[in-house]
Amino acid sequence: MKKKLLFLAFSSILYSSFAFTQSARLITEEVKVLNEIGEKLWLSERNWRNFGKDPCRDEGYWHYFVKCDCSFDSNTTCRVTEISMTSQNVSTVLPSKFAELQYLQILDLSRNYFRASIPSEWGTMRLSKLSLMENTLFGPFPTILTKITTLRYLSIQGNHFSGSIPKEIANLKSLEKLVLSSNEFTGQLPVALAKLTNLTDLRISDNNFTGKIPNFISQWTQISHLHIQGCSFEGPIPSSISVLTKLEDLRISDLKSGASTFPPLRKMRQLSILVLRNCLIRGPIPRYVGSLRNLQTLDLSFNNLTGEIPSSFSLLRNVDHIYLTKNDLTGPMPQWIFSSIKNVDVSYNHFTWDASGPKKCEQGTINVVESYSSSTNIQDDIHPCLRKDFPCTKSDTQKIFSLHINCGGAEVNINNTVIYEADTERRGASSYYNAGNWAFSSTGNFLDEDHDSDANILSNTSNLCNTHDSDAYTLSNTSELYNTPKCDMELYTTARKAAISLTYYGLCLLNGKYTVKLHFAEIGLTDDNLFNSIGKRVFNVYVQVEELKLIDFDIVKEARGAGIGVVKSYTVNVKNNTLKIQLYWAGKGTTGIPMRGSYGPIISAISVDPHFVITRHHRKRLDVGLIVGIVGGVTLVLIIMICLWRKGYNMNRNQPIEVDQMSHTTSFN
Repeated sequence: MKKKLLFLAFSSILYSSFAFTQSARLITEEVKVLNEIGEKLWLSERNWRNFGKDPCRDEGYWHYFVKCDCSFDSNTTCRVTEISMTSQNVSTVLPSKFAELQYLQILDLSRNYFRASIPSEWGTMRLSKLSLMENTLFGPFPTILTKITTLRYLSIQGNHFSGSIPKEIANLKSLEKLVLSSNEFTGQLPVALAKLTNLTDLRISDNNFTGKIPNFISQWTQISHLHIQGCSFEGPIPSSISVLTKLEDLRISDLKSGASTFPPLRKMRQLSILVLRNCLIRGPIPRYVGSLRNLQTLDLSFNNLTGEIPSSFSLLRNVDHIYLTKNDLTGPMPQWIFSSIKNVDVSYNHFTWDASGPKKCEQGTINVVESYSSSTNIQDDIHPCLRKDFPCTKSDTQKIFSLHINCGGAEVNINNTVIYEADTERRGASSYYNAGNWAFSSTGNFLDEDHDSDANILSNTSNLCNTHDSDAYTLSNTSELYNTPKCDMELYTTARKAAISLTYYGLCLLNGKYTVKLHFAEIGLTDDNLFNSIGKRVFNVYVQVEELKLIDFDIVKEARGAGIGVVKSYTVNVKNNTLKIQLYWAGKGTTGIPMRGSYGPIISAISVDPHFVITRHHRKRLDVGLIVGIVGGVTLVLIIMICLWRKGYNMNRNQPIEVDQMSHTTSFN
């Protein structure tokens, strides 16, 4: 009986709610405002009609984007409280009419193509959430927004706002989340930010600030997410960061100057993501880092950390990715690394060799390339890939004088004269791959990605719109490229990408000068007035590692458009038979276009050709290697025939011996 009464009561509530909703109507004034906004946004040109209908009654097209509160006037009157029109590729200025919706609390116009600046009328709004993320708005920081003192969430990420952050930002005392990343802000962070003591989430990455990370960050005691990557700040990380004990996600990278020891993070027990990359941190890694049991991603790469990896790291049970790349770590390599199912990258360090060390670099999700100090080079039983600078151990007859790689794609034959080797390895988070004459080392996973893949192969199959393969670290594109010779088109249909660092090796090259050509094309973004075109990929390029060739390299800017091939050519002197080309992401550029986790360097192809004339002497040395290979093959066939003859399977039994024709082909591009 009780269940029946409960069912009747619940049914009555549902019916009443439905009846109220059906009887309640949006006031005429707001219906008119929505109609005017719809016309202003040119939505009628898309055949989106009926903007004069009541969206609170599920009428017209506005009801897809609008939420109402129909509790006014005894549940007979509705008011618009939320508008969410994201990813619609709306291309116009922001309508001032939004300010006439007096009860509007949430306005989300992210991932469109809105331009110009923000209307002054918006200063009268009483919003709690405003997102203008990833549009093409420009001008100084929109001070008009500091008048909306009810704001708890504000995101203007991924626009073109510039200048300094105004002191009026202090008016937004209710702010809990502030996202300013990927703009063009400059100057020092104003002290006024210290007054935003309710902040739980602050993201200011990819701007051009000056000065140091201020000590007043200690005022943000409620903060759980703090992102300061690629901002041009000077170090060190202030010790006042120690009081931010509620941090769950801390990302600081690429400080310009000011070395320091490891920052005091002992009390941050809730950390799940810790990125302190290229922050000029020196000295040992504190043992307590291994006791941060909630860690899932730990990135301490590209610092000057010394000493041994703390034994406490073996207790990091929940961690999925550990990056200790490019430090000065010493001592024996811990054995827990090789028994781990995690992605662990300890490449480019100075570990001490012992019998328990790795015998090769191919370790699945463990990257150990160049992980041992130069003093271990005298050890003949250490694989060359483990040694500093990856020395060549081949004889002169086995060395090469040219190299061509189709990064991220299958083998390509250009005009039947040059063959670009296939590069289709699909691992990338902490991986090493050796193809014989070349190899690559890849570091980094894509944080915040919208997909579950391990995607270092980006795929683009229509109109340069990015889609991801299920287990890939490369890009591919089948649509037509612009201003690119047809004979080279195939080189730009794929690209390898990385989240942090990607290093290609040319192995065992003859010493001398070479012309190194790096082929790029942006095939992950579009070149139109749609949302996908406002992304920006920026990275640095080093040749022979120490030589910075390109800083803040933007393929679209260099090629003057997406989907256009561009070649950067360099003369490189190879002295120790090894060529190194490194691409590095320094925290700059957008990270969420066309989807979250879209960033990092890409490269389409690499060609290495001798700057010197290939003489008869070079050919002779190579021909000797070819002759040795042929002689070896013929000798093997003779041995097999003799063995078979001794067992009675010879011609006297009228049984013909069938020997498969063996071909030994050596190709030099």
